[in-house]
This record gives sequence, C-alpha cells and structure tokens, in this order.
Amino acid sequence: MDRVVLAEKNMRELFGDTQSALESSDPDFAQMRDRLIYGEIAVNSSLDAKMQELVTLVVLTASRSWDEVKLHAEAALRAGATPVEIKEALYQCAPYAGFPPAEKAIGLVNEVFEERNIALPVESQSTVTEASRFADGLAVQKSIFGATIDQMHASTPENQKDIMTNYLSAFCFGDIYTRTGLDLKTRELLTFCIISSLGGCESQVKSHVQGNVNVGNSKEMLIDALAQSLPYIGFPRTLNALGCVNAVIPEKNPDNETFCQCII
Repeated sequence: MDRVVLAEKNMRELFGDTQSALESSDPDFAQMRDRLIYGEIAVNSSLDAKMQELVTLVVLTASRSWDEVKLHAEAALRAGATPVEIKEALYQCAPYAGFPPAEKAIGLVNEVFEERNIALPVESQSTVTEASRFADGLAVQKSIFGATIDQMHASTPENQKDIMTNYLSAFCFGDIYTRTGLDLKTRELLTFCIISSLGGCESQVKSHVQGNVNVGNSKEMLIDALAQSLPYIGFPRTLNALGCVNAVIPEKNPDNETFCQCII
C-alpha cells in the first residue's frame, strides 16, 4: 500500500471519524501532515501504536502544545494504552518539563476520561513512603546510570546538594521512577523524548541515551522515538537529539568512518 492509503487506514484506527478543521480550510497542509505522520513514520517504526501515542502525548506536553492532547489521549486508548499508562506517561513529564505543563495535560486527559466514564482518580501506582523515597529513588538512579551517581554526589558542592542529590534522587527517581504502571524501559524512553523536545538539553539527552542503553532499549528504538517526535518538535531539535544518540552510540558508514549529521 502507498502512504496515502496507509495514512487513511491508520488515522481511521486511531481517530475514527474525527476530522481536523484543516481538512476543509487547508487541505494541502493537512495532507502533508497526515501522510508524513501516519503514512510514513507510523509504518516505518519499531514502536507499536500504543508506544507511538504515549511518545506523542509526552512530546505535546513538553512542547506545551495543548490543542492535540485530547485527540491523542483518545488515540492512545484506541491503541491499547490503559488509563493508568496514559497518566503515568504524563506524570513522567513533571521532573523534566515542570509541573505546570504536566498539570495542564493531565486536566485535558481527565476531560477525555470523564467523557468516557473512566473513573477518577485512577488506581495509585506509588510504591514509596516519605521514609523510603530517597533510598528507593537512589537505587533506581544507580540501576540506570551506575557508579556515576556516587561520583556526582561526591563532587557536588554542599550548597547545591539539595538540587543535585536530594531533590533529584528523592523526587525525580523516588516519587516518579519507582511508580508502577510503566516499566523502567518505557519510562526511560519517554524521558529521552521529553528532554529532546525541550531543546538546549544536549548534555541531559546524552545521559539518557546512555540510560536507555543501560536498561535495554536499542538505538533503533531511540531513532524511531525521535522520528515520532519530529512532526511536533521540528527538524532542529530532532537532529540535535539524533546527534546526541550518535555521539553515545556511534554510527558507522560502510567505510568505517563516523556518520556525520546532516545540516538543514
């Protein structure tokens, strides 16, 4: 099937009869968008439809692009994501994009759940207590990044330890990463997409490329996650993140020379 037919098929499966206003006002633009996303990217991906939609939701949230959040929450449900998985993907955004965009997206998704008579709140996925959150978070952090965490803690100036050690280990990894509902591989892949969407975070992107490798995610998955992000964040941020992937996991051409990132 060509990309026109594939796009129509995939969009029916994800969105049913819902149509974009652009189809009547700007049909050429709508066709370019839809055939790229659903006729090419979606069908060339190693990520299944559920993961594609979870990636899309976190990228929209990190980019503060609210108009399509409800549409893609519906699509995620149709693709097989559970309400818990959708909520956990949005919670994963908070340490990286901040609480306000995460809260905004959660509110929009709650509207979808209420329209579908999905009970709120969804079942809690928390596994930590006030007493355990730092130690549990530190254990997860070390399981992803290894001995570098001890080195980071040892080298952090005393007046910065709250941010660099306490808040990072207890909140980001203790309160968030220890939650059930999504496995560690999924959380780390979503984190990579969130940070890549923000732009200007190349150091953190490289760290989480390595984190993805350490938890068992392949370079192919990272590249396909970036392809899924591309229509929402554009080429510059996508290529910057791709450069980070290649810096951590070098790509070799047939002449065994390091692959060079293209310039647009």
